[in-house]
Amino acid sequence: MSTITYVITDPVGIHARPATLLVNTASKYEAEIRLEYKGKGVNLKSILGVMSLGIRQGDEIVIVARGIDETEALKAIDEVIQAGLGGPLVIREENESFS
Repeated sequence: MSTITYVITDPVGIHARPATLLVNTASKYEAEIRLEYKGKGVNLKSILGVMSLGIRQGDEIVIVARGIDETEALKAIDEVIQAGLGGPLVIREENESFS
């Protein structure tokens, strides 16, 4: 299992456009990929799941991946987020085995 923690700084949080980018990227991998927020976890391959969380500016999220291609999946998701998923992210904390 690999995880990365972020704090969202975009004033509108994770809305439809960035959620779609995350879902499309996660869907390319076999690994189980979850987005965790305030004690809830959703499948990052589900646009409805991601949108249902209502993630706003200042919220902390954790991306968790488990499976054969978890490292590659997290690297790709991290690249999408760092490329400007609605704005810069102030925390990127590597956890577990992601590097």
